[in-house]
Amino acid sequence: MARPKSPTLTEAELRLMDVLWKKEAATVSDVVAALPGNEPLAYSTVLTTLRILERKGYVSHEKEGRAYVYQPVVGREDARRSVVRYMMSRFFNNSPEALMLNILENEPVDGDVLDRLKRMVDEGS
Repeated sequence: MARPKSPTLTEAELRLMDVLWKKEAATVSDVVAALPGNEPLAYSTVLTTLRILERKGYVSHEKEGRAYVYQPVVGREDARRSVVRYMMSRFFNNSPEALMLNILENEPVDGDVLDRLKRMVDEGS
């Protein structure tokens, strides 16, 4: 049975998007060369993943000579918001409060960050 499509970025897709967000536009070869890590991805794997990202609406391409140049359509911040909304709907019954309380109860939070959160609450943001 085929794996269900992920509505958010998979780990492999995020690696490619990180490259595209940094470079703003790149060919498949550029992406392969820019990928960090000890386990490089094959050209065909990167090409397939970029095509998936294009179908999902995260990237587009333009033809330049014989090469396709891919560029992000969705910015990093929009992708982050999408993931948070997905997590909130899937795990927290669409409750921002439940998500925030879970984070605050289960993760160490720096005092400066807590002060900033308090200011935001006080200002009604």
